[in-house]
Amino acid sequence: MGFSSPTKAVLTTLKEAVDNSLDACEEAEILPEIRVEISKVGPGTLKNTDLIRIQVEDNGPGLDADDVTKVFGEYLASSKFGRGRCSRGQQGIGISAATTWAQLTSAKGVQVITKTARMKQALSCVVQVDIKNNKGMLQDKKSVSWDRPSGVKVEFFIDGRLQLQGEGGLLTYLTGTALVNPHLTLKYKIGDAPVEKIERVSKEVPAVPDATEPHPHTMKLGEFIAHSHLFGKSTVTTWLKKGFSRVSDNVLQELVKAGLKKSILETSLDKVTDAEFKEVFSKLQSITLMAPSTRSVMIIGEEAFSKSVRRLGEVDFFSVVTRKPAICDFKPVAVEVAIARLKNPLARAEGEDDSPAQVLRFANRVPLQFDKAACAMVKAIESVNWRTYGIPQPKNSIPLGPYVIAVSLVSPFIKFKNASKETVDASDELVEELRRALIQAGQRLSRHIRREARAEDLENKIRHIEQFCPILVDCLCRITKSPAKRKEKATEGLMKLLGRDVQHAEKQLEAAVEDHQKALKKGKIQLIEEEVAEETEGEGADVAPEEVPEKKAAPAKAAKAAKKAKTPRKEKAV
Repeated sequence: MGFSSPTKAVLTTLKEAVDNSLDACEEAEILPEIRVEISKVGPGTLKNTDLIRIQVEDNGPGLDADDVTKVFGEYLASSKFGRGRCSRGQQGIGISAATTWAQLTSAKGVQVITKTARMKQALSCVVQVDIKNNKGMLQDKKSVSWDRPSGVKVEFFIDGRLQLQGEGGLLTYLTGTALVNPHLTLKYKIGDAPVEKIERVSKEVPAVPDATEPHPHTMKLGEFIAHSHLFGKSTVTTWLKKGFSRVSDNVLQELVKAGLKKSILETSLDKVTDAEFKEVFSKLQSITLMAPSTRSVMIIGEEAFSKSVRRLGEVDFFSVVTRKPAICDFKPVAVEVAIARLKNPLARAEGEDDSPAQVLRFANRVPLQFDKAACAMVKAIESVNWRTYGIPQPKNSIPLGPYVIAVSLVSPFIKFKNASKETVDASDELVEELRRALIQAGQRLSRHIRREARAEDLENKIRHIEQFCPILVDCLCRITKSPAKRKEKATEGLMKLLGRDVQHAEKQLEAAVEDHQKALKKGKIQLIEEEVAEETEGEGADVAPEEVPEKKAAPAKAAKAAKKAKTPRKEKAV
């Protein structure tokens, strides 16, 4: 799954290590500081591959010696099946798979250095996977000095290939991870490139909600039976009440009224037959149950998300929308959307911004980088009519232009289309919820785009009047041999006639600017001006970037040009 190609193998190994570090820091309520280093160290053993060294270091709580082999050497050692929690661990295939791939391609497991707050010295060891017995083996165990108070450092040597940008790019993953984790400080070095650092923009560690039980209406029969294995020899009644949400004594009474035998409810799970499981399952599906609670989902928040968007690069303006948690297909979900326009004035001036917008997809704050065509998030983007908001778009496609559209979906139970967990299943209810968030972001964005279009239209009309009106009057006067007074009256009359269109354009611009200012005050859109640094230096004020007021350059320029157009220039006759 995650190691089907050399580029994907490197990305999966990096993703598993970073996700584990982030989850560990958040559970310990530590602001994460992660360091990543990836480099080529020689030729690989497989065809057309290099030997890649991947090193990930964090400042988390660290691992005890007994837990090292379980984490890095056992499959499903901490499986979250049936544990509905909005953690990243539900997305991946387990870091033990990366250890196995390192063994298969470099004949060496993972080098681990770990230290907890109780340890005087760090523990250094190599972990190998005993695939036959699903057991981790510890080798080269020794105590070493480490300057960190706590944390984990892992080092893998695997066969792979480095890809920086694009669908499976390492930089795409790292920048995406920083975007949906505003509290993260990330330092990375890839290949021969210099060290890059992305500073955190929030000092609040997100509180991960407690785990919730699955809703019976979200399961298939096979999943229903497999879920019962987690409860050993408990009775069916105990399993249904403790293993599922919204199943109470009243629900059990309704099951009996629907025709389920009481004896089945009192039977131990290890003695229930498949036919009886099927009967319990079918009766549960036939009765009406309350929707699950939305308290188990978490959000980034518009304020933190807005600050994090600034780390995408040269951003012109952006809008962020956080929807209230909702129920889709009997699962609690939270959707957040950010749309940003990158600064690319040359492309916009020359009309070359006809490439598709960049789409960033996240599930439980983990970037999804493959198989995007069938994903619910992409289908929702394609279903929106972006032309309504001033963004060019081919029919039923991703919009065009220098835009970045980031969509984050958080839920304790995300349904994926395949085992690689890179594509979210596109159910009608989920696509509609995603679509609503995208429409809200598009409406906020359109206020700024409309203001820009009005200002540009006014500029063009004034420029045309200034450029062509004197020429037209001068030519007509020479043809008719009119005197200078007649020429002045003709110029004034033409200015009045053409000025009506300018006045109408000015009114439209004023209305657009007023609407834009209201949106800015409400925080529905945010601008990032080029002149912020210059203004701050000139005034000597210590103002945060998000507090700098918008500089209305375009309207001021347009008003000046309009005043100039109303005072006709006197031309000398040739």
